[in-house]
Amino acid sequence: MFKSIKILLLFLIPLFLTSSIFSENKIFLEEEKASYGDALVIGTIADASILIPMIATDVMSHTIGGHIFLGVVKYGPDLKIIGDMAEKFEISSDQKTITFYIKKGIKWADGIEVTAEDIYFGFKLITSPEIPSPYASDFLEVKEFKIIDPYTFKVTYKKPFALALSSWGNLVVLPKHLLEGKCIDYIKNVFGRNPIGNGPFILKKWKTQQEIHLKYNPIYYEGRPYLNYLIYKVIPDPSTLFMELKSGSIDWISLTPLQYLKLQKESKLKQEFKIYKYPSFSFTYIGYNLKHPFFKDKRVRKALCYAINKEKIIKGALLGNGIPAYGPYKPDTWFYNKKIENSCPYNPERALKLLNDAGFKKGKKGILEKDGIPFEFTLLVNQGNLPRLLASQIIQNELSKIGIKVNIRVMEWTTLIHQFIDTRRFSAVILGWSIGPDPDLYDIFHCSKTKPPGLNFIGYCNPELDKLLEEGRYTLDKEKRKKIYYKVQEILAEDQPYTFLYIPINLEAIHKRFHGIKPAPIGIGYNIEKWWVPQKMQKYLIP
Repeated sequence: MFKSIKILLLFLIPLFLTSSIFSENKIFLEEEKASYGDALVIGTIADASILIPMIATDVMSHTIGGHIFLGVVKYGPDLKIIGDMAEKFEISSDQKTITFYIKKGIKWADGIEVTAEDIYFGFKLITSPEIPSPYASDFLEVKEFKIIDPYTFKVTYKKPFALALSSWGNLVVLPKHLLEGKCIDYIKNVFGRNPIGNGPFILKKWKTQQEIHLKYNPIYYEGRPYLNYLIYKVIPDPSTLFMELKSGSIDWISLTPLQYLKLQKESKLKQEFKIYKYPSFSFTYIGYNLKHPFFKDKRVRKALCYAINKEKIIKGALLGNGIPAYGPYKPDTWFYNKKIENSCPYNPERALKLLNDAGFKKGKKGILEKDGIPFEFTLLVNQGNLPRLLASQIIQNELSKIGIKVNIRVMEWTTLIHQFIDTRRFSAVILGWSIGPDPDLYDIFHCSKTKPPGLNFIGYCNPELDKLLEEGRYTLDKEKRKKIYYKVQEILAEDQPYTFLYIPINLEAIHKRFHGIKPAPIGIGYNIEKWWVPQKMQKYLIP
């Protein structure tokens, strides 16, 4: 339930920020009255890392945080920005000032009312150099934060800022009465493990690498959710995850393409589960460490793009459930530049010529060499993501044809992120970004984001691109922004800091006993507090 509009590291869990959703089963006609009770058990291959949204960079942490914390605003079902805690908001004629009017009666889970002081406290925290937040740049654009009264505050920007409204998601709302005066270590290590929120659910239990239990918030301002619990089970192996689905101990998983085919063939499973299939707001890519002596050469990166057959990956690794990615955006977005699709078509001969131009020659055993050093590198892949593993094997085979040796190393998610990506100790990695409906890419490609905790972990820096990314943030006219991001895509297609691989098709299997699911452009989890199970079908009788 993403309420903040940010770019997040993506692994395989149920995604809630989506488009073009449809169900492969007929929607049940809900004639019964909604009932309280039961639990939704969700399978995931990765654990959360920290439950403070302004610090977290992974999808799982933001998913859990989205259940616990409200934002000032959020995306509505139709992808339009609407109030969350804000009853309404007003934007000044010069586009520099936003006045937010907060709903009365919203309370923290300990019973204390939420006020503008909590938002100001969170704002001061995220803009503090002591907090390692990759999202601080959005809020550093604020010239003045003024509290009008307990339920009204006004923010004035240095100049018109395209992300001004959308940035006020759930990144900055924190309980001042609990955290004021606390050290950063306490906030991260104590509150980050056991947060007190104001959303529809509260954290009940968190067993690292095992499960996260969220219980309904009895004082949630819109009324308690129908479901008693959301239970996330962390099972790194997708085969085991699917077996748990078949056994009835899990209600919702993101299927791998192979599991999707298996489910279609098992009549019992097909009768019990609805399948939601849709292209995600995300893309999967190979990220290169641009400090590597080979990958810092643009000709090498461009050659790798030519040498990798994306159609083969989609067919072999995704069984057709994907779209080739030529850049960071989905083809059906208003800012997509179709011209980049011709930037590097599959052409191994062209790839080899570029590598020869870059100084690589055939050496021993047919492996390319430069200055006596063989072209060999390790490609990291996170455990539990079968499509990425299969993609890595296809890439390994494709690159071997032109004399590049690829070693594949599969790693547990948190180890991969914290010990290798965050510390920049890698040569190449297959990862994904989950992005919002806005084209802003500042956090992952701007030069200022190369140092930890910045999300530009590959170390890519292009002054021309920086200028465009900055311009895009301060341009409000849609057509002008479109031209800016068209150029951004062209530069990325030329520089190839990533090899863009594919846009995955999400394949969500949810048990049919859950009612209230209303597919919309934003996804299927945005209204999870309204999901319910008829009493006669309830499985978990826990209070």
